[in-house]
Parts: sequence; structure tokens; C-alpha cells
Amino acid sequence: MISILVHISNSEPVKIDVEHLPSTTDTCIIGKNPRGKADKEIVGIEEGVTTVIFPWWRINYVQILPSGEEETPFVLPYRD
Repeated sequence: MISILVHISNSEPVKIDVEHLPSTTDTCIIGKNPRGKADKEIVGIEEGVTTVIFPWWRINYVQILPSGEEETPFVLPYRD
């Protein structure tokens, strides 16, 4: 599963898990396990919902989040 952060118009971003990244021919994004940016429950989604569908016309942009093995440490620009 790939975790993405979907920025919806006039709403808080929603983090979801998708099987594959959306293509240019898709009209919506279908994701599982919706949660807030900080992995908390979202106010606008009912309790127990496991799958959500967002139409592209409501989405400003999508961020692809790195998985645990892809993360690299950030080199700080100053010395200790």
C-alpha cells in the first residue's frame, strides 16, 4: 500500500492508503483507511468508514508520502 496525503478544496488534508498511484485518466481517487494528517480521526467522516472516494474536481493536489524504508535522514546545515 502507498500512503498519500490528499489536499481537498476548503477542507483539511486527508491521509489515505492506495493500491497504486492515480493515473491521468482517473476521474477519482479511491483510498482505504482515511485519517487526518497526524493519523487522527477526521471530523467529516463517519465512524467505521474504511474506504473513501474523492473526485478530482475537489482535489487541489496530492502528496506521496515516503514509506519507512524510503526515508533518509535529513542533513542539518549546521554543526554541533
